[in-house]
Amino acid sequence: QEILIRAISFEVIGVLSEKGSQGSFSNPDEQILIPLETARYRVIGSNRLRDITLRVDDLSNMNLATLEIERVMRRQHKIRPGQDNDFQIRNQTDILATLQQTTETFKYLLAGIAAVSLLVGGIGIMNIMLVSVTERTREIGVRKALGATSFNILFQFLVEALVLCLVGGLIGVLFGSLGAVVLSQLAHWNTLISPLAILLAFIFSAAVGLFFGIWPARRAASLDPIDALRYE
Repeated sequence: QEILIRAISFEVIGVLSEKGSQGSFSNPDEQILIPLETARYRVIGSNRLRDITLRVDDLSNMNLATLEIERVMRRQHKIRPGQDNDFQIRNQTDILATLQQTTETFKYLLAGIAAVSLLVGGIGIMNIMLVSVTERTREIGVRKALGATSFNILFQFLVEALVLCLVGGLIGVLFGSLGAVVLSQLAHWNTLISPLAILLAFIFSAAVGLFFGIWPARRAASLDPIDALRYE
């Protein structure tokens, strides 16, 4: 089989076994290996290399290998003593530290977005419940006239706020899980749907419902049955 790379015909002589995504932004299963000289002069069109990937036989030799690579590169680039390097050497530890720092930044960013979303959603729930209390004032008066206690009214509206938030949390979990599956298929990233994250989502949803629903519930419970029955 032959394939074209920048209008240059290449013959496929083998296919490597599948490795899968390894957490980096490049997928080894979507890479093509060609001879170095062919890549430099026919595909890239330059004698320069952008990066070189090396592997040491033992992790304990990482520091020695880094020093040796730096020495060879400085000699090849004709860098004099005292001059700064015109290249960078990054080992696996540096890459992992960069990825970890990026992950931490995204984590705090997403936490801030989630906090703002919960606040806005909670205020929306509270406003909806306040409107519901106003529209159901006569219903509350009838229930109290028939023997319902203030605690019964309080409990009813808290349950309604709780159910409303849990339904919203369920919709969010479903859309989030669907997005993770789609991202995994399109970008070939290994996405993990954590049961703990789903549990925490429902816990936070319930907490938002209870926190922002307590004021409308207390307002409904404190209504005087006589005034409520007179409400138009």
